[in-house]
Amino acid sequence: MKKLILILSALAIFPMVHAQNVNCKIKGSDTVLPLTQKEAEVYQKKNPGSGIMVTGGGSGVGLAALLNGTTDIAQASRKMKMDEKMKLQDAGKAFTETIIAYDALAVIVNPGNPVSQMTREQLEGIFTGKITNWKEVGGEDLKIVVYSRETSSGTYEFFKEHVLNKKNFSQGALLMPATGAIVQSVSQTKGAIGYVGLAYLESDIKALKVSYDQGKTFVNPSVEHAMDKTYPISRPLYYYYLNSSAKTVQPFVDFILSAEGQKIVKEVGYVPVK
Repeated sequence: MKKLILILSALAIFPMVHAQNVNCKIKGSDTVLPLTQKEAEVYQKKNPGSGIMVTGGGSGVGLAALLNGTTDIAQASRKMKMDEKMKLQDAGKAFTETIIAYDALAVIVNPGNPVSQMTREQLEGIFTGKITNWKEVGGEDLKIVVYSRETSSGTYEFFKEHVLNKKNFSQGALLMPATGAIVQSVSQTKGAIGYVGLAYLESDIKALKVSYDQGKTFVNPSVEHAMDKTYPISRPLYYYYLNSSAKTVQPFVDFILSAEGQKIVKEVGYVPVK
C-alpha cells in the first residue's frame, strides 16, 4: 500500500506525458519560433504519426490567425491585448493561455563596435532617435543605424514598453519582418543596433551588457541571468489556443511543459518555466 501511495505521489509531482499523435498548425512569434520548431521535431520523432507545422510572422499575426481559424496555436512573446480578447469573446471562442518558457531580450551591435555596455536611458535615447552617433555613448564617430521588429511583433511592443518607457521608436528606425533579418543586418553593418531573443545570439553579432540602475551595475543577457532575474529585460512566452481545440493540441503542450520539454527549453537558449 505504501508503495502504491509513493507511486501516486510521484505521478502527481511529475505527470506522465502519454505518447499521442498530434496534427496541428502553430503560428506567430519569431522569438518563440526556434523553440517550437525544436520541440515539434523531438515530439514528432517520438510520435511518428504526428504532423506539426510551425511558422513565424509575429505575435499579432499568430493571434489574428487564431481568431480566423487558420492556426491551432498562436505563439506569442506578449500577452493577448484586450481588443484581441474581445474579438474572441464576441465570436464565442473561449481560449487558454499557457506560459511555456521565459526569454531574455538581448540588445545587439556589430562585433566591430567597441561599445560593450549601455544604460536603459542610453538605449531609450538611441531607439527614439535622440542619440544618433556612437560617439555620444563612448563609441566611434559613426552614425547609429537602428533596426527594429515591425509593429505586429510582440517583441517590438515589449521593447517599446519596457526599454523605451512607452515612447515611440525613431521614425528613422528600419522595421524588419523577422528576427533573423535583424541578426543579418546588424552583422553586416558596423553602426547598427537591434534587439533579439536569446536563442538568436550568434558569433557574428555582439550582445551588450545592460544597466537598469543608471550605470551602477551592467548585466549581460544569458539564460543564467534571466533565471536569477539579474538581467532586467526578460519576459514570458505564451501559447494561446481555443478550448475547442484542447484535445488536439494538449498532448504537445503537455510535452513542452514536461521535464523533457523544459530541458529542451534550456538547451535551445530559453529559460524553463519550472
